[in-house]
Amino acid sequence: MRLLLVEDDPLIGDGVRTGLTQEGYAVDWLKDGRSAEQALQTEDYDLMILDLGLPKMSGLEILERLRAKQNDLPVLVLTAKDTVADRITGLDCGADDYLVKPFSLDELNARLRALHRRHRARSSPTIQHGAISLDPASHEVTCDGAPVNISAREFAVLQMLLENAGKVLSRSRIEEGLYAWNEEVESNAVEVHIHHLRKKLGTSLIRTIRGVGYVVQKDQ
Repeated sequence: MRLLLVEDDPLIGDGVRTGLTQEGYAVDWLKDGRSAEQALQTEDYDLMILDLGLPKMSGLEILERLRAKQNDLPVLVLTAKDTVADRITGLDCGADDYLVKPFSLDELNARLRALHRRHRARSSPTIQHGAISLDPASHEVTCDGAPVNISAREFAVLQMLLENAGKVLSRSRIEEGLYAWNEEVESNAVEVHIHHLRKKLGTSLIRTIRGVGYVVQKDQ
């Protein structure tokens, strides 16, 4: 999943980016509000973590402009302000959740998973597709109840395809979900991940739509 982190504190930003990258997110980290607004206009993200006290443009102003454009991107707000009034203001401006500094990285991860699950209108914490079960919290995949050993990138590709079952995802769309700005993308990386997933989960799971991309059929 591609995530935009907007945080001007270098220690917090670096720690969050490192931790979330280890969890399999592709994280773009920006340190001011104007850069964040520009990124939101040009890039597609699955989630945003937004500090309120930003230089050049406040987090509240970013939220207000985002929602004015009918953009329903899930947003988790980070702030050092721990008053009820501040939390109400953030939520009323369009935030989906709120986390007060200092915070646990484990709690941040859990809140991001819950935000993404709600945005996808999925009640279960796991994703089921036929005999395949994928657990975003534990990063475990099973097939017919047996564990399947897959890499972090393979897990991310599989999650994208299962969450978009019935929709064809282009190679570039999958790459956007796998790699942040500072990561080098190998030309055939997606094809290699798809090949490995087919070997481990069956060749019929992921279809190639020539010239378009890849799709997992909707579960019947």
